[in-house]
Amino acid sequence: MKNRTLFIIQTILILSLLFVSCAQAAPSFDENRAYQDVQTQLSFGFRYPGSIGHAQTQDWIVSELEKNNWQVQLYEYPYYDLTISNIVAHRDGTAPHVLFGAHYDTRLLADQDLNYPQEPVLGANDGASGVAVLLELARVIPETVPNEITLAFFDFEDQGGIGQYQWIAGSTALASDPTFKLPDQVIIVDMIGDKDLNVYIDRNSDPALTVEIWQAAQELGYEHYLIPEAKYSMLDDHVPFKNQNIPAIDIIDFDYPAWHTTMDNESNISAKSLGIIGKTLLYWLSKSNP
Repeated sequence: MKNRTLFIIQTILILSLLFVSCAQAAPSFDENRAYQDVQTQLSFGFRYPGSIGHAQTQDWIVSELEKNNWQVQLYEYPYYDLTISNIVAHRDGTAPHVLFGAHYDTRLLADQDLNYPQEPVLGANDGASGVAVLLELARVIPETVPNEITLAFFDFEDQGGIGQYQWIAGSTALASDPTFKLPDQVIIVDMIGDKDLNVYIDRNSDPALTVEIWQAAQELGYEHYLIPEAKYSMLDDHVPFKNQNIPAIDIIDFDYPAWHTTMDNESNISAKSLGIIGKTLLYWLSKSNP
């Protein structure tokens, strides 16, 4: 009886150690760490192209990516009086080659603000939220995922209609660059930190890829946040890739009253929303590679 009891205890200990080991080997998306990444970006201040905050954000993103063993390259293009600086992180693998993208610039003018239309936008949601999700994915995508993966941090997405600048200038330049290896699938995250998260289907997004992501969200119990209804037709960083006949989607909550106003600050975003999007993408990636 004593030997049998000892055997049971040893078996339980071994199984416990295996469980802990497996748990450690499968990191999960940390929404609080992503939220800290939003706060770090806000600490740099306004991050429109040409600003000190923009340069500091660029250096910080590169540092975080390299710290997590990604191959990082800047794709730079002269653009009127400034330079477009797209930050591209890459990890080798097999097909399909997936690109996750977000823009890191913030808007120079809060032209939707009735009181302060000439002030810059701090961009807690419109800029910082997408970057935060991508950086946390950079930390937690398991090495066992076989896909070739690119993380693209686009510049000059949000300056359209200001002087000579166009919308989505950074992604447009990258998608048409013959030196850049185009992916097989593109997933853009933009404005996904809203406390009241309501992500509707974008009519300009690839239908099949949209179904996959929204199904993943539903399986996680997030169907009230990623709503299976089409509402907008977005001009965002997915469009230049769509124009190259690449399946591309935009995950964006455009029901955001603080959009392009001085109120796009930390008070209007939440860690929970970052977690919903990040966990959905991580789960979708794992589902694609059972």
